[in-house]
Amino acid sequence: MSKIIITQTSSQIKCPERQKATLRALGLGRIGKHVAVEGTPQILGMVRKVEHLVNVTPA
Repeated sequence: MSKIIITQTSSQIKCPERQKATLRALGLGRIGKHVAVEGTPQILGMVRKVEHLVNVTPA
């Protein structure tokens, strides 16, 4: 698996609770925070659910 960098680019204030929980599970929570994780199918599925809030780049 390849590493990816996920950066939160938008606020989660008006998002449904499920999307907020997904961001927390990814290790995000505020704009500008970023994490480097393995690009597993589970992580990529979580990213797809909140793709309007995050930016993904390969590491």
